[in-house]
Amino acid sequence: MVDVVKQFFAADGDLSRVIDDYQPRDGQVDMAEAIWHAIESEQNLIAEAGTGTGKTFAYLIPAILAGKKVIVSTGTKNLQDQLFNKDIPVIRSALKQPFVPALLKGRANYLCTYRLDNALNNAIGYSKEDAAALAQIKQWAKRTKTGDIAEISDVQEGNPVWYNATSTVENCLGQDCPDYADCFLVQARKKAQEADLVVVNHHLLCADWSIRQIGFGELLPSAEVVIIDEAHQLADVASNFLGVSIGARQLNDLAADTEVEYFKDAGDMPELRSAFEELRIEVKDLRLAFGLELRRGDWQEIDNNPKISGALESVYQQLQTLTDQLEMASVRSKGLESCFERAENYENQLNSILHDEQGEWIKWFEVHSKSFTLSRTPLDIAKEFKGFMQQHPATWIFTSATLSVAGRFEHFSRNLGLYDAECKRWDSPFDYAKQALFYHPRGLPKPTESDYTDKIIEFVVPVLEASRGRAFFLFTSHRALQRAAELLADRVDYPLLVQGTKSKQVLLAQFKQKGNAILLATASFWEGVDVRGDALSCVIIDKLPFASPGDPVLKARLHAMEQQGRKPFFEHQLPAAIIALRQGVGRLIRDENDRGVLMVCDPRLLKRAYGQMFLDSVPPMRRSREIEDVKQFFEDEVKS
Repeated sequence: MVDVVKQFFAADGDLSRVIDDYQPRDGQVDMAEAIWHAIESEQNLIAEAGTGTGKTFAYLIPAILAGKKVIVSTGTKNLQDQLFNKDIPVIRSALKQPFVPALLKGRANYLCTYRLDNALNNAIGYSKEDAAALAQIKQWAKRTKTGDIAEISDVQEGNPVWYNATSTVENCLGQDCPDYADCFLVQARKKAQEADLVVVNHHLLCADWSIRQIGFGELLPSAEVVIIDEAHQLADVASNFLGVSIGARQLNDLAADTEVEYFKDAGDMPELRSAFEELRIEVKDLRLAFGLELRRGDWQEIDNNPKISGALESVYQQLQTLTDQLEMASVRSKGLESCFERAENYENQLNSILHDEQGEWIKWFEVHSKSFTLSRTPLDIAKEFKGFMQQHPATWIFTSATLSVAGRFEHFSRNLGLYDAECKRWDSPFDYAKQALFYHPRGLPKPTESDYTDKIIEFVVPVLEASRGRAFFLFTSHRALQRAAELLADRVDYPLLVQGTKSKQVLLAQFKQKGNAILLATASFWEGVDVRGDALSCVIIDKLPFASPGDPVLKARLHAMEQQGRKPFFEHQLPAAIIALRQGVGRLIRDENDRGVLMVCDPRLLKRAYGQMFLDSVPPMRRSREIEDVKQFFEDEVKS
């Protein structure tokens, strides 16, 4: 079978029949062989494949040829769609062996006809915009075959009105729903059960692990191979799902749904109406008590602030009151029964956060513009994840372009308890020495200086002029991004696109279309963004991407590591920052014809001993400290 896999990728193999100008890649073939051997020997594998290796085909083809039940988990819904709608059809047309693929997303991605009908018949009025959006959803509902809300372009996925046309695990009526027989989510799950290859995302995968039954639990036990793509994201996603999180949005949604059910079936219960109305007021008062600053904070701040702790206690007591009222009303309808179960669940979650005395959890809060979130997160997930894998005996394969630090995998494997996994890596096939230049100018300011952003702009502008725009300027904070946007507005003649002014998809589309734009962005643009060709010819990074030491979750984890006699900076902070930098650098060269300049503005790269680890972890580019070399690089591009 190894020969079959190799033949598939050969210059005259099956893949060459369906891909124009197909060229075999040694790294891709080697990775495919390694995946095949891992599946054959049931050996867990950590596989790092540099940009351009073609890792998607390298793991899909041997997994399909092995004839196993396969689950592939990706980092985002966009990657899910790309895998299912673009990559898998190519493989199906090339493979002689038939297989049945399926796409499965979380329930919030599927239309709920019962809740849509409820919303359309609701006596409570909607704004003109929401009413128009619901009408568009209604028209789409008549023609959709999958119910996947990504299909409809007229109503954006992020539009809050979707709450009225989709379900959550708390408000779903399950088999008691009158629309159950035609439920899009049920149909998607059924297809996934029967498929040979199921494409999910990390959130859905981890939902099964966290014991929250949202429809994936019945799939995992049947899987023989589990492939985690973009595996560098898994630990953070898993950590969130293992914890408990509740906030203003859930409580307000509960009040809103209770109000709908109240007018339908409990209009003679004034105490119920008072209970959900009072909960809204208490939630609003708690948000006001947190103040205007948007932040993540340690729980100690709540304990030390009587105003916040008092408001939080009032929310808890009012939630208990609503739960009691809903219990009495729950016999009247399935909708009210569902609201009661949600209220009881929220009460238990809030109680577990408020009264946790075990010390194995990190308690923290986050304040948003109009809401807040209260959370309890585990200190360490390695033991739990190892147990999760043991409960589901399959071949587990973890892959990404960025799993190692200076060629070593300890950081990734330790975070997930993967001590017995085999580790392999394949460098990018791109010729970085010819295609890229790494520019790090002399005289950069210290990152601790208050006017750091103002000063680095003086170094950045000449680079942007040399590159004629065509740049990603990536930041480690929103504050620095906003300041740079102000400064560059009068300094460059190229279009400025600023994260936050439009959706990520719109900004990317405009960046590609304009061809000479400068995109200023933070975390979400550091990875998962693919811009090929001349439109992106320069990536500028303002600082080495160390996580904020003031973050309550990070602070607690670092303290716990210190208590164990470990070195948190070298074991956690440094490797995490290196992997983040590698993701940012990965935006620059996306195919063999790309050329570009990487600029890192942080002087710690050469002035601190650990800077060498960053340098050892990025592709082998030609390096320079002279702006003249940058100008020459782009002049050579024009000449060629």
